[in-house]
This record gives sequence, structure tokens and C-alpha cells, in this order.
Amino acid sequence: MKNTNKKISNSIYLKGLLLVAIMVLASCNSKEKSETANSEATETAEDTDVIVITENQFISGNMEVGKITTQPFNTVVKANGMFAVPPENQADVSAYFAGYVKNISLLPGDAVKKGQTLFTIENPEYVQAQQDFLEAKGRLNYLKSDYERQKELMADNVTSKKNFLKAESEYTVTLAQYQSLKKKLSLMNINPNTLSGENIRSVISVPSPLSGYATTINATKGMYLNPSDVAITVTNTDDLHIELKIFEKDLPMVKEGLPINVRLQNDMSNVYKGKVHLVNKAINIQDRTINIHGDLVNKSDAKLFAPGMYIEGEILTTTTEYFALPVEAVANIDNDYFVLVKENGTNFKRVLVKVGTTNNGFIQIVNANDFDPNTEFLTKGAFNLITE
Repeated sequence: MKNTNKKISNSIYLKGLLLVAIMVLASCNSKEKSETANSEATETAEDTDVIVITENQFISGNMEVGKITTQPFNTVVKANGMFAVPPENQADVSAYFAGYVKNISLLPGDAVKKGQTLFTIENPEYVQAQQDFLEAKGRLNYLKSDYERQKELMADNVTSKKNFLKAESEYTVTLAQYQSLKKKLSLMNINPNTLSGENIRSVISVPSPLSGYATTINATKGMYLNPSDVAITVTNTDDLHIELKIFEKDLPMVKEGLPINVRLQNDMSNVYKGKVHLVNKAINIQDRTINIHGDLVNKSDAKLFAPGMYIEGEILTTTTEYFALPVEAVANIDNDYFVLVKENGTNFKRVLVKVGTTNNGFIQIVNANDFDPNTEFLTKGAFNLITE
């Protein structure tokens, strides 16, 4: 009986040891699998930060590498405005006298020279003005001679004072009429010195007051023009300048002589250089802005533009140097910024960086000191590789 119990006890003991051994082996296998899985996950995570770029990919993608460099960064005041010309370079042309347009052949954009006939107008009243002038001119010679004769006779007490005063009055009144009509004919563009009874005319010409371009034409042939009607606008674009508006809070930062970057609203890629010429001292109370006048640095650029073209300007107020990379070298992923750092000939590693302001195609690298000065970055073609 005792032997039987002992055998049962030994059997249970052996089974317990076997169960423990199996559990230990299972635990070891599970741990090894877990470590292997973790190792593989780590390798996979590390592999996602490393990008291999073959030489063919590098060449075909026009990629470039470069180092962090020191770049000037400007504090700018942004402004909107347009191109304009000084007041003396634009003229609204109208006739001094009413009349019907006899001839006009200009088209908008035609070049004109100072003194060139822009159009002609006709009115019978012009004939009367010329007649009155010639009559006054003819009477003036006689009245002047009579006035001088009466003056001599008055000095010799040969004539009465009444006759002298009458001669003086008629001469003075006629002289005033003559001078007035002479000025009127000059405004009609009629030379009073060459006017005679043979060349009286009912048509007068209206000349251009300056050289430039006929930018606006309101008159047509046969149209009746009043003296207040603007027939043609002539604009000289030689002194085309920049007109910008800044907000009053930016006024303390803007001074004469500061550089300006100018871009057309429909062409932001091209930048034209200018400088502040004049800062207005009065604030527009409606929109709380101040007018800024600027000049183009390259005068030949004025030929590319026309008055009234809308522009966007950046007034460069201060300049500070920062460590920077080209904007194309940095990719934004969920507000985190990454670059590709070259590890060897073909391997590039994605690295997180801190960035600051951007200017002229460069972006400030705030933690530039974390990198060796000789570290190379993929500066062109990195964006797509980082975001993929």
C-alpha cells in the first residue's frame, strides 16, 4: 500500500516539473519573439528617417546639396499701391473756346510731342474775334498819332484840355482792346503778328502742352466741345513713380531713402527695385493710411509699366543676418519642419529643425548650432522626398 502511494506521489511530482518546464520554455519563446518584433519595429522606424538617393535619381531630379549659410533678413513694411506720374507729367486737354471738332486722328497710346496739333475745332465766332483785332489794330495807329499831337498842342496851350483828354481816352481804350484781343488770338493758337484780312479762318488747332502719349480720348469728329470739356488726356511716363499706402502704425519705421521691393499683382515672381523718395506728413482719416512716394532705381523699368497699374510693395526697414537654408530645403509636416541631412554618398536622414522667418527665398534655421558647419543638406528636391 505504501509503495502504491509513493508511486502516485512521484508521478504527480514529475508532471508538475514537466508543466513548469513547458511554461518556462513558452515564456522564453514569447520574450524572444517580443524582442525580435521590437527590434524589427525599431529598425523600420529608423529606416523611415533614412532616404536613399541614387546618383541617377540625383541627376535626373536636378537635386542639389549645400550647407547652412548666413543670409540677410529684412524687416519689411508691406504696402499696396500703384504706379503714377507727377502732376506736371499729365494734362487734360480742352479747348479754351467752344466749337465743333473738325478733325481728330489720334488713337489711345499714340505718341505725341509738345506743340503737336491734337485736334482742330471750328466756330464762326473765331472769325469775329480776328476781325475785331484787325479793326482795333487799324484804329490804334491813328489814335496814337492823334493822342501824341494833342499832347504837344496841350503843352503849347494851342488846344483845349478837353480835346487832349478825349484823344487820350480813345487811345487808352483801344489799346486795351487791342492787347486783350491779341491775347485771345494767342489762346486760339493764331499768331496775331501774321494775321491779316487774307488769312482769317474759322478753324483753330489745339496743341499738346507736353510730350508723351494720348492715354484718353473723349472727343470725336463733329462733337461739340465746351471750354470745360476734356477732349484728350496726355501723359508723360518718363518720371513714372511708385505710390504706396502704409498704415499709420508703420509710419515710425519708414524713412526717406529706404529700399522698396515692388511686384505686380499678377506677376509675383519678378521683383523691381525702388527707394522711398517722399513720406507724406498727413494721414488719410478715412482709412488711417499715409501715402509713400518712391522712385524706381532702374529708370528703364518705367517703360514696362503704365500709370494706374496696381502693385504690391515691401519697404525694407532693417536688416539682420541669420543662419538659413533655401526654403525648398525645408518641408512642413503638421507644423513640424524637417530637412534631409547627408550621411554618405547616397543616404540622407530626415531631421527635425526649428525655423524662424523667411526672406528672399531663404528660411531661418533657429537651431543651426546643433549641426556641424560642414554638414550638407539636400537644398533642392528635398520637399517631395520628405513629405512622401
